[in-house]
Amino acid sequence: MKEFDSQSALSALNERSRTVLRTIVDNYVATGDPTGSRTLSRADGLLLSPASIRNIMADLEEMGLLYSPHISAGRLPTEQGLRIFVDGLLERENLTEEDRSSINAQCVARGLSFQDALTEASSKLSELSACAGLVVSPKVGDRLKHIEFVPLSTNQALVIMVSESGLVENRVIEVPLGLPQSSLIEAGRFLSSRLKGRTVLEVQAEIACEIREHRIAVDELTARVVESGLAIQAGQQGDGVLIVRGQNHLLENVTALEDLEAIRSMFSALEAKETFLKLMETADGAEGVQIFIGSQTELFGLSGCSMVMSPVSGQDNKIVGAIAVVGPMRLDYGRIIPMVDYTAQAIGQLISR
Repeated sequence: MKEFDSQSALSALNERSRTVLRTIVDNYVATGDPTGSRTLSRADGLLLSPASIRNIMADLEEMGLLYSPHISAGRLPTEQGLRIFVDGLLERENLTEEDRSSINAQCVARGLSFQDALTEASSKLSELSACAGLVVSPKVGDRLKHIEFVPLSTNQALVIMVSESGLVENRVIEVPLGLPQSSLIEAGRFLSSRLKGRTVLEVQAEIACEIREHRIAVDELTARVVESGLAIQAGQQGDGVLIVRGQNHLLENVTALEDLEAIRSMFSALEAKETFLKLMETADGAEGVQIFIGSQTELFGLSGCSMVMSPVSGQDNKIVGAIAVVGPMRLDYGRIIPMVDYTAQAIGQLISR
């Protein structure tokens, strides 16, 4: 199937056709209902008779940009119609200062680990958009720059891991009771020297062998801390984590059984490893906010959903994850696009600190 070229289709529309299409989409986003010619004739700035509007609507329908859900009904935008609207007719809103402050307070609060910040971002996007918030966490297995251990109590320590891309991750581990702080410092120095520029998987077996054969230049207690640090970091290796919050928003207004099943299928797809990998591949190849509408992405082709996604960049503009909102095709694109964009930038700044 030939890929739809929204820019070519947009250039083929005159100003009156663009205004009619924009008005129909605006009404669809606001209400979900079809728009008739009589309603359009009363719209502000559209000084056309109902007959003229019907002719324009017929032309737009012939181009595949509108459709009629049933006889004598008004018109709704097709996926292609929404695509043209998003690519060339949409007026993006400015994010309010209240929304900016709310995102900053919840997603980049002082003391949050990167993983916690991503979870908070997913929840906040769901709350603000009344849709599902989705976050793809960074690819762990990143090469490390620094690791250190900070004592928390007599038998616990905080492992602080900094990757070359600037990600900072914290984990709590158990340590031998009464372990001196000098052993924690020594363990951190040892692992930082061995791990710098390498992944845990690359050095785990090598260090474990040295410990077993007593070739490691640290005492027994420090060696146990080293092993614990390796284990906690190795446990994060894999493809990463997919966090979804607010799935209930997608089910609240579903009335048709087939729509309910389609959305359930989408959630099943989101839980699959293959879906995660596709999202990461999309994020890796993305520059700025990406908008996927209906069948334009395999994920949501059967569910009538759209996704607004922005990659998250760390140091040196390296893509380390993605943030998205998933909802019905009649998303409030003008508000949600800048919201997703701002959240991704906020998380990116957190990484780069």
